[in-house]
Amino acid sequence: MAESPVSGIRWVPLESNPEVLTKYSRILGAKQGQWVDVFALDNDSLQDIPKPVNAVILLFPISESYDKFCKEKDDNLKLKGQEISKNLFYMKQYVGNACGTIGILHSLANNDDVVQLADGSTLKEFIVKTDGMTAEDRGKELEKFNRIASAHSEIATEGQTAPPASDEHLVTHFVAFVHKDGNLYELDGRRMGPVNHGPTIPEHLLKDAAVICKQRIDLDPTEYRFTIVALTTGKV
Repeated sequence: MAESPVSGIRWVPLESNPEVLTKYSRILGAKQGQWVDVFALDNDSLQDIPKPVNAVILLFPISESYDKFCKEKDDNLKLKGQEISKNLFYMKQYVGNACGTIGILHSLANNDDVVQLADGSTLKEFIVKTDGMTAEDRGKELEKFNRIASAHSEIATEGQTAPPASDEHLVTHFVAFVHKDGNLYELDGRRMGPVNHGPTIPEHLLKDAAVICKQRIDLDPTEYRFTIVALTTGKV
């Protein structure tokens, strides 16, 4: 399950900071939407998040127990199969430390109408260019798509802490949760593919994604390096 960049390209990691992620979304072309912190997963706390929520990103530490968990789940999915919407935008990760950008791309591209992606914008151009590609080819296209690489480089220098070096091996990872055509999807470029977590509706996305996030947190009760952010097009 460890990241395996096919070309050795590594980017400077992003910080899970709502202000930074919102600015990044604007740079990529989203006219609407703002990222906000999700500080707790109980129902009362979730009620305080402005609605509607269009995507959720979980930043968490990768561990041996998590990799084992994912391998078992992916092996099971290979045997059982799953339904994946043909309208879902998903890509594999081959660029080192690009999981933050890929989480943002997954979140925005699967909500392009809601966030009103501008024609000719960086992300819109990437979506058009990779239309019809496999997840693997999309991931490889990211390596040579200079507009996204430049945007990532620009935003990675912002945040509350100094960014790690691009060659630093990090133990934290971003994954996105989105609604598409009636189902909740977990989108992680390191996994075998998208994971369909079953039926949901846009109004329940945050609550249903919170259930999955809590399960991941419970895999290691002694770990504290978890952050959750939500993309809302409501009034903040």
